[in-house]
Amino acid sequence: MASFFFLAAKPTGGRTFGVRQARSERALAEHLRRDKLVLLQTWKLPSWLSPAQKFRARDHAELNTQLAQLLARGVPLVEALEVAANVVSSGGRPIIERLREEVASGASFADACQKTGAFDRVTVAVYRAAERSGDLAGAAEQLATNVSRQLRISGKAVTLMIYPAIVMTISVLAGTFMMTFIVPKIGNALQESNIELPTYTAVVLAMGNFLRENALPVLLVLAVLLVLAFIVRRSIGRGLAKLMRIMPGMRDVVLTQELTRFFTVMAAMTRSGIPLADALGIGVEAISHPVLRRDLGQLRSKLIEGGVLRTLIEKVESLPIATRRLLVAADRAGDLETAFDGLA
Repeated sequence: MASFFFLAAKPTGGRTFGVRQARSERALAEHLRRDKLVLLQTWKLPSWLSPAQKFRARDHAELNTQLAQLLARGVPLVEALEVAANVVSSGGRPIIERLREEVASGASFADACQKTGAFDRVTVAVYRAAERSGDLAGAAEQLATNVSRQLRISGKAVTLMIYPAIVMTISVLAGTFMMTFIVPKIGNALQESNIELPTYTAVVLAMGNFLRENALPVLLVLAVLLVLAFIVRRSIGRGLAKLMRIMPGMRDVVLTQELTRFFTVMAAMTRSGIPLADALGIGVEAISHPVLRRDLGQLRSKLIEGGVLRTLIEKVESLPIATRRLLVAADRAGDLETAFDGLA
């Protein structure tokens, strides 16, 4: 799918422009027509300038909600996708359109999702298993519920980080103002009065004067550091994630988020009839907590070797003890699907 920079006319007579992905200029014109825009001119962007194809979590939730409601009422999949294209964001609409085209041409829904590259392995595996069992509507409903849960957990994590971020930003701005304006004025006044300053005060005063007299070079250095931080943002992100896993208060939220993602995947996979060992393999890939990945990976390996699930779960110390006891009881009752869903 190519990316195009386009110029289009609005119904009110104005002009608008932007970047969208489409299979061709004709497909782009059709997409814009549905948004009540008339395509005037396009420029195809080179591949290295094309933005990565993204499908937001909210669009995932909307798509699955529409599929669950429409397919359960007997609406054909192609028509259901056409309806879903009208409820997702403008950025996700081309992806749904491509899904509809692939399904209309004879591809299975799971294969169509895989071809777009906008769906992870877990989602594709759930769709494929659901198509085999003939319960695509049920799988879509489960995925919609799962994505909504993940959005709620992510929202709570972001909310917890907003206050520290605001406090840190205000502290940095206030400290910078004090160092560059207030401290030099007070320090210079003391020096003019021939008052001997303590070593620490003299150092702070020298730093303030340096920042004030070299504001432009300091800003240039900060700009370079920001550019470097953007280049290595993935490494910084991994470092922050590692820090959050050990920070008091945040580590429990991170673990809860990881467990929610894992049990969400397990609930969807077991409901679709995927064997437990295969579901564990995909579920482990969906989490990033290193200790949790290691322990659950070992559990899966021992389960494949013939181990008993209820015995192996007791040894996974990275799981809370209440979670382990619930899974043991669910395994004895033969109702792991309900347990996974409840834990999610």
